[in-house]
Amino acid sequence: MEQVLTLVCKIQPTDEETQHLDATLQAFADACTYIHTTIPERIVNVMRMQAMLYYDVRRRFGLSSNLAQQAFRRVSGNRKTAKANSDTVKAFEPTSIQYDQRIFSFRERDWTVSLTLLRSRAHFQLHLGNYQRGKLKEQKPTSAQLCKHADGSYAVHIQVKEPIPPPQIPTDVLGVDLGRTDIAHTSEGTRWDGGDIRRCRDHFAHMRAVLQRKASKGTRSARRRCRELLARLSGHERRFQRHTNHVISKTLVETAQTATAALALEDLTGIRERTNQQPRNKTERRRNNNWAFFQLRQFVTYKAALAGVMLHLVPAAYTSKMCHRCLHLGSRTGKRFTCTNPSCGWTGDADFNAAKNIRTLGLQVSLPRGPWVHSPWSGEPRGLLENPGL
Repeated sequence: MEQVLTLVCKIQPTDEETQHLDATLQAFADACTYIHTTIPERIVNVMRMQAMLYYDVRRRFGLSSNLAQQAFRRVSGNRKTAKANSDTVKAFEPTSIQYDQRIFSFRERDWTVSLTLLRSRAHFQLHLGNYQRGKLKEQKPTSAQLCKHADGSYAVHIQVKEPIPPPQIPTDVLGVDLGRTDIAHTSEGTRWDGGDIRRCRDHFAHMRAVLQRKASKGTRSARRRCRELLARLSGHERRFQRHTNHVISKTLVETAQTATAALALEDLTGIRERTNQQPRNKTERRRNNNWAFFQLRQFVTYKAALAGVMLHLVPAAYTSKMCHRCLHLGSRTGKRFTCTNPSCGWTGDADFNAAKNIRTLGLQVSLPRGPWVHSPWSGEPRGLLENPGL
């Protein structure tokens, strides 16, 4: 099996090359718009769409054969995605073009790429860091995407394939509890505090609210400056969130790999829909919906696959309400958990307790022969054994 990685490689074209790139992106977007508005929306088959408009698109917009085919694929893919989401296709913006091996090539000896544009083939020097150079070394990528970012810069997103090693046989499981107070808390006690992250998100939210209010009520020059500042701030919070998730996921995978352990994450699918049904104010609703737990799970998934670390998703029911020592339901108040079993009485960090329970569920999957789920106390065990997901 192989894992596809996308490497963002910046280019710095000259003024003449910039005009050529913009003209190509605009022609490609116009071709997609023409195809979408001319062909009935119910038609999504690429071959059928090409049979109807292929020569017309090439004549009208001056695209090469393969760029015209990519335009049809873009429209078809957008229509299929919109249909799956019960939505409609929005406008096509001149921001990206997908390239395959016939119109894209990479040359390692001078770190350049060759792209077919509107009127000719052009070569661009890549500006790479050590990470991109290491991933591209001795690679022969066959696909890429030309992108114009929101700040006006250009980049070639190169797709490379890396083989997935066979997963290592685990001897233990590292449980990870996810949340807002602690973004992640492991069964070994490592935690990533969400306080600084929450303050940063609140700061960005406050700035957006102030600027949007001034942009609608201030003078003409003030409104213009506020809109410019909003455009500059756009994406800062998203990039901060993405970087934090990368750091957390990398540390989790490296810890599990060093300990020859599998990873166990709680499956939080649908958590926003469930929690949003509870009464809460606007600020709490924004905080709950803001952090990308699914993005963190995606990062852990692909990093674990490349490192040969097994990953298990376990049901989250009862993991935060049950004592990890005696499996009885206890009482949780904020970050404090107290076991109500008089024979146990364990108290401690609630997220650490949940991570321990997630580890127990992971052991049941990864090492099923062990006596991981049992109660050492007299009476009928409760809590995890009541979980319908087991």
